[in-house]
Amino acid sequence: MFCTREAFHTTGGFNERLYWGEEGLFALALKREGRFVGLWERVLTSGRRFRKTSGLTMLAGGVRLVVSPIRMFTERSLVEKVWYDSDRSDDDKMSSSFAVRMSNGIVLVLLLVMLSGPVWNFVPRYLTPLDTPAGKVRLAIGAFNCHVGLLFWPIAIVLLINLLRQKRWTGSAQSLVLIAICLWLALDATGGAIRVWTLFVQWMMHFHHG
Repeated sequence: MFCTREAFHTTGGFNERLYWGEEGLFALALKREGRFVGLWERVLTSGRRFRKTSGLTMLAGGVRLVVSPIRMFTERSLVEKVWYDSDRSDDDKMSSSFAVRMSNGIVLVLLLVMLSGPVWNFVPRYLTPLDTPAGKVRLAIGAFNCHVGLLFWPIAIVLLINLLRQKRWTGSAQSLVLIAICLWLALDATGGAIRVWTLFVQWMMHFHHG
């Protein structure tokens, strides 16, 4: 990330109260001050943070982010093992334990589920009735993805706060478009979550009476 000295001091630089995501807020602040340009030139950087982070660690971080987002950003202990581990002596050594392989497999499956979600929109529902295996798989994938989609609500709130601080009309227009997209996705996810839990309650009642 590059910026002028004037822009850095105007925005206040990086927020030292945050231990994660501070560069994202800094980028939003810079965009409010002037034109923000993404450079297409390639650079070679280290991927050790990603290499050394197991699927279990990423999964736990995702759960903590959903359950307690403020603590995830403001408490160093929650992200210390990922961002503040300074042991570089075994960067190229990956743990091959069964637990690590299993957690990596689980995260891979969840990612595939998330990516396959939109594909089901092109499959007519009459081809996947709920009482068929394909229908049950579709319901499970939809249930997972609609709950993940609820994260668009806090994203929309962050963008709304950014909109209120905008100083340029182009930035305001971009924020409005992004907020509209996030709200549309969040509402769709909320409707899906309501339908899923309604089906679950109906199934529980039927199971109880059965």
